[in-house]
Amino acid sequence: MVEQIAVPKQAVGEHGWRVTFAGMGINLALGILYTWSVIRDGIPAEWGWTDTDKALPYIFCCLIFSLVMVPAGRMQDKFGPRVTAAIGGVLVGIGFIIASMARTPILFVIGFGILAGSGIGFGYASATPPAVKWFPPAKTGMIAGIVVSGFGLAAVYAAPLASWLLENYGIQKMMFILGVGFLVIITGVKTIITPLWFGLSQMLQSPDPDLQQLKLLQGNMAKNSAETKKPVEHDKDNLTPKEMLCTVQFYMLWFMYACGAGAGLMIISVAKKIVVTAEIANALAVAAVMGLALGNGGGRIAAGMISDKIGRKATMFIFFVSQAVLIFLLSRAQGDSFLASAPALIIITALIGANYGANLTLFPSITKDYYGLKNFGVNYGLVFTAWGVGGFMLAFLAGKMYDIHQTFNIAYYGASSLLILAAIMVLFIKPPHHLASESAA
Repeated sequence: MVEQIAVPKQAVGEHGWRVTFAGMGINLALGILYTWSVIRDGIPAEWGWTDTDKALPYIFCCLIFSLVMVPAGRMQDKFGPRVTAAIGGVLVGIGFIIASMARTPILFVIGFGILAGSGIGFGYASATPPAVKWFPPAKTGMIAGIVVSGFGLAAVYAAPLASWLLENYGIQKMMFILGVGFLVIITGVKTIITPLWFGLSQMLQSPDPDLQQLKLLQGNMAKNSAETKKPVEHDKDNLTPKEMLCTVQFYMLWFMYACGAGAGLMIISVAKKIVVTAEIANALAVAAVMGLALGNGGGRIAAGMISDKIGRKATMFIFFVSQAVLIFLLSRAQGDSFLASAPALIIITALIGANYGANLTLFPSITKDYYGLKNFGVNYGLVFTAWGVGGFMLAFLAGKMYDIHQTFNIAYYGASSLLILAAIMVLFIKPPHHLASESAA
C-alpha cells in the first residue's frame, strides 16, 4: 500500500515543501555520479587502465541507473517513497564500499557501475513523484526542477570534496568514506534518544488522495473558467504503462531524451579531461566541473519555470538547439585561442550543463502531462531508460574516439547532429489522442 498522509489545509504547504527539499537533498547525495571526471583522474597509472576502461564504470552506472528506474518506479507507486529511497541509500553505500576495494575495471564496474547505479535509480525514482503530488499542475515544472536540481548541483560540493579526498587519502579510501556517508545521509541512523531511523528517505511522504485531487481541482480552476468543477486528471488520463507504450509519443519522447541526455552525459564524463587537454591548470579544470554542475542544477529549475509559462515543447526546442551549438563550439576550441581560454571553456561547460539539466526537468514534466500521475513512477521509469542508453552510447563513443584519434571532435559532431534531429522532432510531437480530443472539445 502506498504511504499517504492526510494533513489539515493550513499544513499542506509546509508538508509539500518539506518533501520537495528532502527529495532535493537525496539527489544532492546521489549526484556524486557527476563527479566521475574527477574520480577517473584519481585512478593510479600503475593500475594500467585505458581511457575506455575508465569510461566503463560511469557508462554502466548510467545504464543500470536508467534500467532500474522502471522497477523502482513501480515500487514507489505501490509501496511509497520511503522504502524505495532507503533501499537506494543502502545499495549506493555498499556499492561505493565494494569499489573502494577495487584495482581492476571489473570490480569497480560491479561496485560503482552496478550496485551504486542501482541505488541511484531507487533513490532518484522516489524523490520527484511524492513532491509533485503536493502541488497543482501549474507548478509541476517548477517543483520537478527544484527536486532534480539537487542531482545537478551535487558536483558543486562533490567535485572539490572528491579532489581533496583523492589528494589526501587516495581513491580507495575516498570511495569508502563516501559510501559510509551515503548510508547515513540517505538511509539514516538510529539515535540514542529515539529508536526511529533519521535520514532523508524518512521525510518523503505522499499526500492523501483527496488532497491530491483538491490540488488538481485548484490548478484546473485557476487555468480555466470558474464554471469548471472537476479535476484536470480523470481515470482515462492516467494511462497504464502498457497503454503508454501503445502511443507513438512515447517513442518520440524516448528518442529525444536519449539525444539530449546522451550529449550532456558525454560531456560530463570527460569534462575535466577536456579542460586539461586545453593545457589549463588542474584547479581550473575542477572549477570547470563545478561550473558545469552549477549550470546543471540551475538549468533544471529554469527549464521547469520557463516550461510552465511557455510550454514544454517550446522550451525543449530552445534547449536542444542551443546545446547543439555549444557542443559544436567545443570542437572549434583547439583552433581558437579565445574558445580554448579558461573563462570561455568554463562558461561553455556551464551552459552545456544548463541545457543538459533542462532534460531532467522537461521529460518528467511532459510525461506527467501526457500520461498522468497515477502511474507516474513506472511510466517515467520507462521514459528514463533513454537517459541511460543515450549516456552509455555517447560516453562510450567519446572514450573510444579519443583512444583512436586523441580528440573528442568526432563525438562532438555526432552529438550535435543528434540534438538537431531531436529539435526537429519537437516540432512534430503532439499530446496523445485522448488529451488532444479533450483540448479540441
